[in-house]
Amino acid sequence: MRRRRAVQGFLFVLPFLAGFLLFFVIPFLWSAAYSLTGGVGGIEFAGLRHYRSLLQSRVFLLAVKNTLKFLVTGVPLVMLLGLGVSLALYQAFRGSSFLRAVFLFPLTVPIAALIAAVRFFFAEDGALNGLLALMGAEGRNWLGSGAAFGVLVLVFVWKNCGYNMLLFLTGLYGIPDDLIWAARMEGAHAGQVFWYIRMPLLKPTFFFTAVVSIMNAFKIFREAYLIGGENPDAGIYMLQHFMNNNFRNLNYQRLSAAAFLVFFFICLLVGGLFWLKNKGGTVEL
Repeated sequence: MRRRRAVQGFLFVLPFLAGFLLFFVIPFLWSAAYSLTGGVGGIEFAGLRHYRSLLQSRVFLLAVKNTLKFLVTGVPLVMLLGLGVSLALYQAFRGSSFLRAVFLFPLTVPIAALIAAVRFFFAEDGALNGLLALMGAEGRNWLGSGAAFGVLVLVFVWKNCGYNMLLFLTGLYGIPDDLIWAARMEGAHAGQVFWYIRMPLLKPTFFFTAVVSIMNAFKIFREAYLIGGENPDAGIYMLQHFMNNNFRNLNYQRLSAAAFLVFFFICLLVGGLFWLKNKGGTVEL
């Protein structure tokens, strides 16, 4: 009977396993082998030659620097704003449900409409430069200069702040009210309640939100591509631009090597977050 149930369970998950093997595992292993080959058709073993050339490439290093800069800037900012908004909307007041819906609205906006709004405000003949002209100030090329990085961070924060707010609200509602009331009865003020009760109990939420924000930051290529095209300003030339250009140039070996470097970096980053999460131990209710 147990064996029969095991076979039935395996048959249920077989379509998923087949799809995972076909579309993830096999391409992953194929790309790993491809990154170590060279020549037309990938028939020549090249060892780590592509990896060494990437680490010596000024374009690749520029893309790495911009991607790291975006991660360091955008991820903490979107997490802090998401936490701040969730703390404000955690309290019950008239209009709180409407405000939550407003912050979640960017998740439903198609990317084309989002970029159209960005161009409406930040194009050279857009609304922002028009407002500056009315104030007697000189406009600037927001999307074709170093200011494009700030615009890209703004788009990232606007689009993902609501989702982070929802995650933090879920964590806040999971904290028992008895702990909060007991702390207040003992004379703890709002700052102490937040720092010594809510923050430790939100540690799993912080970890999950950080991982999600990092993954979303690596998917910012669509916005960066639609803002700046294939050859954007140097300030928003990301790793995805580099890999997309190598794909268009049919340099698949170098593309595979770059993809694996990004994969290992993400693994190290998420592994570091796991270490930080487990460093202080587990908080028990």
